[in-house]
Amino acid sequence: MTEQGVRWTADQVLALAPDAASRTAGSRLGAAGPWSGAGSSGEGAVWGLCEGSGSTPYRTVVDVADVSGPAYHCSCPSRKFPCKHALGLLLLWSGGDGAVPRGEAPEWAEQWIAGRRRRAGQERAEGPSSSSGSAGPEAARRRAERRAERVTAGAVELEQRLADLLRGGLAAAEQSGYGLWEETAARMVDAQAPGLAARVRELGALAGTGPGGPVRLLEECALLHLLGRGWLRRERLPEGLAATVRSRIGLPAPADGPAIRDRWLVLAQYDTADSRLTTRRAWLYGADSGRTALLLSYGAAGRAPELSLPVGLALDAELSAYPGAGQPRAALGERFAPPAPTDVRPPGTTTARAAARYGEALRDDPWLDSVPVTLDRVVPAPDGDGWQLADADEDAALPLTPAARSRPGLWRLVALSGGAPVRVFGECGHQGFTPLAAWPEGPGEAVPLC
Repeated sequence: MTEQGVRWTADQVLALAPDAASRTAGSRLGAAGPWSGAGSSGEGAVWGLCEGSGSTPYRTVVDVADVSGPAYHCSCPSRKFPCKHALGLLLLWSGGDGAVPRGEAPEWAEQWIAGRRRRAGQERAEGPSSSSGSAGPEAARRRAERRAERVTAGAVELEQRLADLLRGGLAAAEQSGYGLWEETAARMVDAQAPGLAARVRELGALAGTGPGGPVRLLEECALLHLLGRGWLRRERLPEGLAATVRSRIGLPAPADGPAIRDRWLVLAQYDTADSRLTTRRAWLYGADSGRTALLLSYGAAGRAPELSLPVGLALDAELSAYPGAGQPRAALGERFAPPAPTDVRPPGTTTARAAARYGEALRDDPWLDSVPVTLDRVVPAPDGDGWQLADADEDAALPLTPAARSRPGLWRLVALSGGAPVRVFGECGHQGFTPLAAWPEGPGEAVPLC
């Protein structure tokens, strides 16, 4: 929908959905039936009116060409982003069958598009704001010191609670129920250590989970103890590991790495949610730098984050890395062009090398759940009650994680393979491999699996 005539595929549109329900609802609205007044411009805008439950149709407009986009606006009351109407409109447009003809945008759509692009241009021209006066940095230093004191007090208290837990035995902890863990997590929140609080809540979820529960509970207690001790002795750690400890504790830090401009292929995007927060993860691969980077964005409970990137397209943009040894997380900086198609694929490796890569990464970050890996020439195959990705050229395989086995993306992967080798990007960790995107052998676009 840009001046170059680039249209997204249906898979790229559906990859923007904040959850499975939105994906299903958006698919139903991807036909011409409920739409009227649909149109598109050569500058990357798509608009239309969609019949809803009320007497007035919903006004929906999408901007896919602005360098800070894509962006969506809809008059519906949905708190999801993008909503099902925006997804349906993009699906209708991606079909390319004349249902969304070229034309002049109506006034309501033109006002939103012009206003958004004007604000984006002002933000790029102004750049990041800087604090004035000598009191700013000094006040920030004092706040950081006070918070460090609270975190230290929380870490000391957590050490005492873990010692009491082990003295009393894990069986007693399971009998105490989730309340024990929630109360401890609340104390860590009071100590301004959200990372410790999150890991404590994970301990509560492990209690009473079956025969393997006590072993996993002990393992996680050990990692939590290691994190607490790491904070208390952070001055003795190498700077990279100390930065990782601060990040795992939950202390904010700016993305201070040098800006790297590249054509960043959007490999995958998916959301995880709890009662407090929705977290969106987007994996990118630099065509020239060969780096794999993770973008994180957040939304309040029940609301999807605003950052939404089309899987399978490439961004001409700058990324800056966050501090921490071996951390893939980065911040998205200036974008120089709208997302565009690319034939770039990340290079692949074997399953054995992928497992070794995760082991090597644990040396820099012992709390790491997984690492991004692209597997080359693997075949999905059943393995008893589960599934695995088997090397086509070697006698080795990686099991799929329980989460991957429950996702519909598994069957997409099986269908794409058809028994033949495929290239698969995903996350490799202690529970196995979670596939997030795949490519067939030979030419073909990325198929989202999440």
